[in-house]
Amino acid sequence: MYNSDWYNSLNTPLFMPPDWIFAPIWIILYLMIFASFWIFLKAESPVKKSLAILFFLVQLLLNFIWSTVFFTRMDIQGGLVIVIFMWIFILFTIIEFFKTSKLSSYLLIPYFLWVSFALYLNISFYILN
Repeated sequence: MYNSDWYNSLNTPLFMPPDWIFAPIWIILYLMIFASFWIFLKAESPVKKSLAILFFLVQLLLNFIWSTVFFTRMDIQGGLVIVIFMWIFILFTIIEFFKTSKLSSYLLIPYFLWVSFALYLNISFYILN
């Protein structure tokens, strides 16, 4: 269960966006992520897609795990480790998707940038708390 008292007690990083912005951004990003995956799956390609699919599924799993570790377990360090791996697997996914569909890879760039920002925030939370 999300512990808002714990989260609100944390020292916040510089450039911390307001809480209300996260939901709309994630809704848009998830739409782009799944559109990207759909386009990738439908694209005709001589390139094998299995590695790209594996990278996609790993980064998505890490995305879901991060919230549980950071907010429910209140584990900033664990969240940091997860977001680092998530960042790496999103990058791998973009590279692999590009081999099959440039559009599908381009749709993941805003997600990659947002997770880069989330990485900055998680590092900042770790340092400040």
